[in-house]
Amino acid sequence: MGTGTGAGAERRRFPGISSRAYEHPADRSALVALRKLTGFDAVFKALSGMLPERSLRLLFLSDSVRVSERQFAQLHELLLDAAYVLDLDRVPAMYVTQDPRPNAMCIGLDQPIIVLTTGLVELLDEAEMRAVIGHEVGHALSGHAVYRTLLLFLTNMAVRVAWIPLGNLAIMAIVTALREWFRKSELSADRAGLIVGQDPQASVRGLMKLAGGNHLHEMNVDAFLEQADEYEAGGDLRDSVLKILNVLPRSHPFAVVRAAELRAWAAGRDYQRIMDGHYPRRDEDGGASVSDSVRESAGHYAQRVRTGKDPLVKLVNDVAGGAGELGGRLRNFATGAARSARDAARGPRDTAEGRGEPGSGEPGRAEGQGPADPQGPKEQGPSDPPDGSAGR
Repeated sequence: MGTGTGAGAERRRFPGISSRAYEHPADRSALVALRKLTGFDAVFKALSGMLPERSLRLLFLSDSVRVSERQFAQLHELLLDAAYVLDLDRVPAMYVTQDPRPNAMCIGLDQPIIVLTTGLVELLDEAEMRAVIGHEVGHALSGHAVYRTLLLFLTNMAVRVAWIPLGNLAIMAIVTALREWFRKSELSADRAGLIVGQDPQASVRGLMKLAGGNHLHEMNVDAFLEQADEYEAGGDLRDSVLKILNVLPRSHPFAVVRAAELRAWAAGRDYQRIMDGHYPRRDEDGGASVSDSVRESAGHYAQRVRTGKDPLVKLVNDVAGGAGELGGRLRNFATGAARSARDAARGPRDTAEGRGEPGSGEPGRAEGQGPADPQGPKEQGPSDPPDGSAGR
């Protein structure tokens, strides 16, 4: 136990590792925003006794195959290995259920359970499945299963909770906020899967298969990751809005986005520090600073605004830097119109003003550069519903 075949080398174990080691800043900030949502506490308390944990357990026990030494023995070994690497106190039960859609989820309250579909089991090889199971064990370690179960219940049982005084609109607001948080939590769990598998190529291959099926001989990792760059930078403001609308009903981020986020984190210092044995421990969680987490999340978003290629992010960046008129930039981004005619009509002095160029009275501020962050950017890198929108 504790050795892997994917990278062909000894894999490391991380005694007492805290989920803070791999949690994405966007995951933490989205969860804070969710808990502050008006009515969330009331709904959570009202439904805590109704959440169908016992019913779900009986359902999978009666109509799925429980993974053990005698059934799906290889998956059982991968599960034990993931729990060993992340030093999980209690190994979650795991089931395989008949469903051709590749998918996995971690649900439950006191005792999370992991569910894999046959479509996923048939799609992935051992190294890729190791990352997936590590992903789900990461959900369990982070305590995500509680909120995932709440999301599953509210989504599938919305009609039955209509009697709650908050009303349907409030329930839908909570479902939307839960989905937003869950998409971010997938980025955290992807990192946990990489910590378990310790094979970045296998993690990316798994995401490629979720996007394009079992046709690796027809796919290319570099080309797949280039899609993420094109997706982030391509189009105009209209495309930015469409991206938001496309992702709203999903429980998972898009596969190319997840792959790009994971690639960046795997290449960064945070992942390397964990591999070197420098990571936060669970016995230190009680003394963890909330303000530090908030500051880290703020630093992450500040850097995304400064370096983002998305047209909407660029617009926010330019406005924050005092560059140009908001209305004019919205018009130009929405229509794709060039700005050259307007700049030509201005004099050199006028063109420089408002952009921080020489003679503008604002030295040292280049166009498109946001205000300086007094804290300095922190280096940051850069998941399992029945709807089949994504596989992990």
